[in-house]
Amino acid sequence: MGPRITYYDDATGERIEVSAVTLVNWAAKTANLLRDELGAGPGSRVAVLLPAHWQTAAVLFGTWWVGAEVVLPAPGQAVPEGSADIALCTIDRLDEADRAAGLGEIAVLSLDPFGKPVPDLPIGLTDYATSVRVHGDQVIPERSPGDALAGRSAEDLLAAARAAAGTAELTATDRVWSAGGWETPELLVGNLLAVFAAGASLVQVANPDPAAQDRRRTTEKVTRTLR
Repeated sequence: MGPRITYYDDATGERIEVSAVTLVNWAAKTANLLRDELGAGPGSRVAVLLPAHWQTAAVLFGTWWVGAEVVLPAPGQAVPEGSADIALCTIDRLDEADRAAGLGEIAVLSLDPFGKPVPDLPIGLTDYATSVRVHGDQVIPERSPGDALAGRSAEDLLAAARAAAGTAELTATDRVWSAGGWETPELLVGNLLAVFAAGASLVQVANPDPAAQDRRRTTEKVTRTLR
């Protein structure tokens, strides 16, 4: 079994392979962090203010495992003020997280490949990299979850992902290249969840260097490209 996600950042030279097992472990740790430290559960709203990154995938699935709803902005808009109980963000989106979560909990991700914490994090915020590692990698999924995304249930979201996979003609044998974002519900379904619903693997590229992509598609044995 190959990697479920291969992540590149051409601005930093980062490349990391994440297997399905590793992704599940990180999602479980995130779920336990959300449930045990941040108070998330069915009916909770979790603003995910993060780029298309393998750790973001773990955050999304961890949120759904505790039965909470992922809150994302509508296209071209910010997440509304007070629309979330909890926010997970990068440090550059902290103001947006404050508006979204108000007096709720905020966890900040460094997205560092070696798990380094966010430097000089203000008091009162949770450093994701530091906190998540102490949590177990097994979790009992919530049996009575609330909405999953944009008022849709997990079953509706899965159906939408499967439909998007069918439209893109994705199959379980595909290796899918994408530089697309996940920052709105529509982009998340089309650029991530559809790939997973098909059972395919994803090559996700941040800050793509145009000169490197043809060679990378060959090296990574890419069979499909999402635009």
